Amino acid sequence: MANRETKATRSDVLQGTLDLMVLQTLAALGQSHGYAIAARIEQVSHGAIQLNMGTLYPALVRLGHRGFIRGKWDTTENNRRARFYQLTAAGRKQLKIERADWEHMAEIMYRLLSNNF
Repeated sequence: MANRETKATRSDVLQGTLDLMVLQTLAALGQSHGYAIAARIEQVSHGAIQLNMGTLYPALVRLGHRGFIRGKWDTTENNRRARFYQLTAAGRKQLKIERADWEHMAEIMYRLLSNNF
């Protein structure tokens, strides 16, 4: 397991955590292409999480198959073709569920680490 000083590798980012990060990023940024999603996660994590496209794109495909996001081809600000993703209504609902689950688990971990039962 990586310590706080090392960069997270794709094996460090659990599948469910990555899905939650992507859903939350799309909720915050709105419609975005894969590179922008990865860049935002890296920015927010202060470089601790650096996603390569081989890690991110399977998550985008998985979320699309589950109906939580939809993608469409468009042109970037640099005039390049890219697939832009956005949350669906089902994705917004799933994000609420996953955030609640994450917050509950974080509270349990905090209590375990602080011994404040």
